[in-house]
Amino acid sequence: MAPDAPPLHVDVDGDGDGPVVALAHGFGGSARNFGPQARALRDRWRVVRWDARGHARSGAPGAPAAYTPDLAVDDLRRVLDHVGAGVAVVGGLSMGAATALGFALAHPARVRGLVLASYPDAAAGGLSRVALPFADAIERDGLEAAGAAFAWGPTSGLDARGATLVRQGFIEHPPHGLVHTLRGVLARTPTLDALAPRLPAVRQPTLLIAGERDAVALGASRRLAALLPDAQLVVVREAGHVVNLERPAPFNAALREFLDAVAG
Repeated sequence: MAPDAPPLHVDVDGDGDGPVVALAHGFGGSARNFGPQARALRDRWRVVRWDARGHARSGAPGAPAAYTPDLAVDDLRRVLDHVGAGVAVVGGLSMGAATALGFALAHPARVRGLVLASYPDAAAGGLSRVALPFADAIERDGLEAAGAAFAWGPTSGLDARGATLVRQGFIEHPPHGLVHTLRGVLARTPTLDALAPRLPAVRQPTLLIAGERDAVALGASRRLAALLPDAQLVVVREAGHVVNLERPAPFNAALREFLDAVAG
């Protein structure tokens, strides 16, 4: 990987000769978040996961300028180059879904399909909308208190299981990496209103997945399903924002059906 970019922790599971699906985790998560999907798909697919810069086992640059949506997209390019994948299905959850869509817009020839789970839209609410006060709270109060206030507390919209899962991953990250990600990536992620004129160019088959209890992402996913030329939406019952971990069985079933169709 490029010497001027932070090292990224990358996990690869499955058939070394199989088609590649690359999955980007959400804010405060890690590659571990897609463990259930890697286990479900590795018999046929080569599943690539990585820790985003500033998270978990990847490098966490100290400079705020090292964290932008475009650099997150370029990290996805670096990961695909690292594993030798010229083309792949790319996807992610929440912040990772925004990165995957950004990659499809920037590098359409390298994308054979898109998987966008719990897609965030700052204009509709959610974490992106409170990114700046969240970052301030981490610096002022620490990870535990800030996370309880913004990420997994009563106002988060998560159910008890989802809140526990988010907290478990959140507290392992370097605080400055999360602060810079909130200010540089989440707070600057384009809204759907801003992206709408560009979305008709995304002609790859797209799977949108949202939990029925995730009002913000469900609304954004419905809008994306109408804006993207070849999109299908799957709504997972009894699931919130962390839909792939809260309800892995229906999530994996929808994902596998979509990937098998893309692979032909």
